[in-house]
Amino acid sequence: MIHDNLGPGRHAVTTAGAPAPVGGYSQGIAAGPYLFTSGFGPQDPDTGALGDTIEEQTRQVLANISALLTADGLTLDDVVKATVHLQDLRRDFAGFDRVYRDHFGDPRPVRTTVGSELMGILVEIDVVALRRTGPADSGSGSVLARTRGVPRRPY
Repeated sequence: MIHDNLGPGRHAVTTAGAPAPVGGYSQGIAAGPYLFTSGFGPQDPDTGALGDTIEEQTRQVLANISALLTADGLTLDDVVKATVHLQDLRRDFAGFDRVYRDHFGDPRPVRTTVGSELMGILVEIDVVALRRTGPADSGSGSVLARTRGVPRRPY
């Protein structure tokens, strides 16, 4: 769902398909050609359940992000930047990275991965996605390659 309440060129994007905010922030903000997401944790939006492993939690985080992207007509293919927080960077990086690689094609988004103290979860991810209009091609490829020559939506 899109909320046009933030002034010209910027609006909140929300979905019931991802966990609701537990503080004073939006799930996502579309601003100009970009959608910025909040950091999503691995909570199942329907049950609140958490997976036990870094792989399970990473899959759920990416599902939560995908749900918000879908609410703005986007997919993980539109992500250009990811910031990842891991509770235990040394222990969990390899397992996280295996799942992450399965969800993003080449070229993958730029990414920063850091160790952080998280509240009862193993991973949190926020992304920036490039918004576009017009029909996307049906083939794979980079966002930039897919959007060359495609008119941009007015912001």
